[in-house]
Amino acid sequence: MVDGSEAAPHLLIVFGALGDLAKRKLIPAVYRLQSSGQLGARSAVLGVDTRVDFDDDTYRASLFAATTTEEADFSQWCGARIHYETVSESPTSYANLAARVTALETQHSLPGNRIFYLAVPLSAVVPVVRALVEHGLGSGPGWTRLVLEKPFGYDLASARALNEELHRHFNESALYRIDHYLGKETVQNLLALRFANSMFAHLWSSLHVSSVEITVTETVGVEARAQYYERSGVVRDMVQNHLCQLMCLVGMESPGTLDARDLRRAKSRFLEAVAPVDPSSSILGQYVEGVMEDVEVPGYRRENGVRIDSRTPTYAALRLEVDNDRWKGVPFFLKTGKRLASRHSHIALRFHNMDTSVFHPHEDSCGLRPNLLLITLQPDEGFDIRFQVKQPGYGYVLSSQLLRFKYGDVFGPLPDAYESLLQEVVAGDGAHFVCDTEIEAAWRVFQPLLDLGVEPSPYAAGSRGPVEADAIGAQWIDPEVFHP
Repeated sequence: MVDGSEAAPHLLIVFGALGDLAKRKLIPAVYRLQSSGQLGARSAVLGVDTRVDFDDDTYRASLFAATTTEEADFSQWCGARIHYETVSESPTSYANLAARVTALETQHSLPGNRIFYLAVPLSAVVPVVRALVEHGLGSGPGWTRLVLEKPFGYDLASARALNEELHRHFNESALYRIDHYLGKETVQNLLALRFANSMFAHLWSSLHVSSVEITVTETVGVEARAQYYERSGVVRDMVQNHLCQLMCLVGMESPGTLDARDLRRAKSRFLEAVAPVDPSSSILGQYVEGVMEDVEVPGYRRENGVRIDSRTPTYAALRLEVDNDRWKGVPFFLKTGKRLASRHSHIALRFHNMDTSVFHPHEDSCGLRPNLLLITLQPDEGFDIRFQVKQPGYGYVLSSQLLRFKYGDVFGPLPDAYESLLQEVVAGDGAHFVCDTEIEAAWRVFQPLLDLGVEPSPYAAGSRGPVEADAIGAQWIDPEVFHP
């Protein structure tokens, strides 16, 4: 746990238990945590979904079939700790669920601490919350916490309406809005990098930084998510949440403490200083057919479940400005997209060249280049610092070299983000979750892109994205060719 204490006994109730997220991510994460002793000896899981032909045994079998682990202990753990309950629109459905929750708490000697994890579509969130409260599950003998997956609304107005509805039934302190990027060790390390190292803390401003780039690129298409993606698009799916949270951690002032309230306040204040995105400094794109690893792949409009005339963007590159003392005049460039040439997530800080450098008169001949800090979030997690050295020989010819740190070389494999976040929910620590004010501030920043309604620029699958993206002023870093 965060403070080293033993995890509180609890019942985890997962809505959407038959979905891909629950079966491939959540349940295996709970298993790994409990088998390693990080969730204590007393906890259980109740999967909730609409399949009436499922019971405890069939649900356990489906979990074992979906997991990649071959450990016999997983099957045994499922038999001892995993349960299933069907819900429907029937008036008695949630009454049966409430009775099952109470029975399981008695069976496993649990004190009534409950986590309701809503791995369901946004349209189902409010009906589920209302039904829980109506049937006495909004509070219990112990603490009650509600975990929500994105999207947190579809625009600013719907986000405000959702927050208002949630606050009618739960205090903000009981709400845990998951952005799984915030569970990544490399993302959490941004706080250590910035605030535990004076060499970085003193450089982290417009006095030394000329631009900030945040990039998350994917090689996959929409796969089986077309129904969701058609309504969301890249801005709702990636920019307003994942990239925005990374931008907050890079740009915010020191929170003072690592307490959830201070962290959330620092991020919210930073977002308040970010100007709404200017559509003229933004490029939206949509992939068309192309070749990836010698295989022809279809364009977005040819994907199963996508409208043939769809204008849903699958790529975004944009420039943001921050109106505060620290970042005035420093552009923040954000880029993300599907079906691109490589899969990587990184943050790059480009530093000013030294204004008074003795090498300026010979800049062309000696090869003077700006310093660069590249923070790689995935894959091959770590960071690189590019600096200048003199090449051996007569005269001053400079060469860019790297200082390199890789997490895997020092710590080995990193834990899954959901493991970290589930631990924090049990501990009642909301530091790495998104609060209501952050969500509304983020929607305000990106709402102009949602209102744009333009035809996205085409780009070939397997390419680096629309050629127009270079026109917004960024010098996009490609980690795969990040060499001196």
